[in-house]
Amino acid sequence: MHDTSGVILDVTSVDDPVSKKFLEQMGHPVMVCHGPAWGRACPIVAGDCPMVDDAHGIVFRLNLDRPQHRVILKRYQEVIDNDVPLVVIVKPGQEVTYADILADVQVWVGEPTIAELDGFAARTESIDDLHAATA
Repeated sequence: MHDTSGVILDVTSVDDPVSKKFLEQMGHPVMVCHGPAWGRACPIVAGDCPMVDDAHGIVFRLNLDRPQHRVILKRYQEVIDNDVPLVVIVKPGQEVTYADILADVQVWVGEPTIAELDGFAARTESIDDLHAATA
């Protein structure tokens, strides 16, 4: 079994996510998923996804204007534990257009700031610490 402590899953269509470098500098290994290939079902929608199972925090930034991506986000919300931090990065205006699907998640509009990423990393670490203390 591999060590997945503090692992963050970055679900993004961006080739070189800014958050990956910053989060890794803070000591969080980052797995990047670029979403399903065109015409293919995402493993999380089709059943289960090992990347999600290993994630201690998730940054989701697929395009919510695509119905398939909204289905993927809903599935994330269904399968992850309530204490796994999930933040959704949206384009300006999407936070209103898709308010119903975003109601139970943290939302960032546009590229995340260093402060937002730092807060997300701290939240992930505190949950990891809590799990370690109660194990």
